[in-house]
Amino acid sequence: MSSMDDTVVSTKYWHQLDNGQIQCDVCPRHCRLREGQRGLCYVRQRLDDEVKLVSYGRSSGFCIDPIEKKPLNHFYPGSSVLSFGTAGCNLACKFCQNWDMSKSREMDTLADRASPQHLADAAITSGCKSVAFTYNDPIIFLEYAIDVATACREVGVSTVAVTAGYVDPKPRAQFFSEMDAANVDLKAFSERFYHKICGGHLASVLETLQYIKHETDTWLEITTLLIPEENDSDKELHAMCDWVVNHLGTEVPMHFTAFHPDWKMRDIPSTSATTLRRARKIAIEHGVRFPYTGNVHDVTGSSTYCHRCSALLIERDWYQLGRWGLTDAGRCASCEALIAGHFDAAPGTFGPTRIPIQMQNFR
Repeated sequence: MSSMDDTVVSTKYWHQLDNGQIQCDVCPRHCRLREGQRGLCYVRQRLDDEVKLVSYGRSSGFCIDPIEKKPLNHFYPGSSVLSFGTAGCNLACKFCQNWDMSKSREMDTLADRASPQHLADAAITSGCKSVAFTYNDPIIFLEYAIDVATACREVGVSTVAVTAGYVDPKPRAQFFSEMDAANVDLKAFSERFYHKICGGHLASVLETLQYIKHETDTWLEITTLLIPEENDSDKELHAMCDWVVNHLGTEVPMHFTAFHPDWKMRDIPSTSATTLRRARKIAIEHGVRFPYTGNVHDVTGSSTYCHRCSALLIERDWYQLGRWGLTDAGRCASCEALIAGHFDAAPGTFGPTRIPIQMQNFR
């Protein structure tokens, strides 16, 4: 890249309003912008009478992670993934666990740079099976994410979107057509929670989940961060699991993860392991085949079991894999039931290590 101008690119999801403002059409927030004004996401700005992405090719940091950290438990377990994010977000979650990046209003946060081809090459060089758009929501930088996905696909590297799924139909279709896997953050199962705590709406996220599952080939998993007294009641968990089974099916993995006090919700206690295990039990009662606990040490809750014979298929101790009970055809070695997901003949061997990297080392 030759200049900072490379980081400002034109976009197509917007339209002119009669009052002279321009409306951004990437997400249901539909920010209406005057010249020079940025949307809530902060990285989409009205410049020269159009909406431009002003963070193309820039990142808040790169890291090699285990794929289970995304979390994805049924997408090439044990493999490594090259992870990165940018700045900004199109939701306003008071409990954000990555607030230093997603809530950033300082472009200086984006200290590292990489072209799509550079990222694809770095993934190959570092032995990563996939590249993940994570830490903040890739929907807000979808032009960059899509270009990265295209470059990765050309060299046989998969792409993973870690997203809240808060996106309008047209950009949603383009974005997920390029993604090999997605973990969608279903933050709660009440409109009250989405409106009061996230500044969004539940219905749009449910539409995204159904679209991914039924209209794309993107592998889908769901994560819900359980917050004490906010979204962890039996009633809400029963309603959520019932909806997932009836609208997405029994094979979509559900991850129930632990909240820790952060951002604007520092007065709420961390989620207990007991709460996560209760949520997992409720999911099992509704027929969810692959429910998981996360952010706590729970070998049973983080491991994968056969839905037919209950055999241990993939043992997980934090992000370290143990016993492997799958055949090279992705079936249970005990009863030959086909297990939903994407699996290699043998598990990956990356392990639990998280490795921050500098992209200039891969040039």
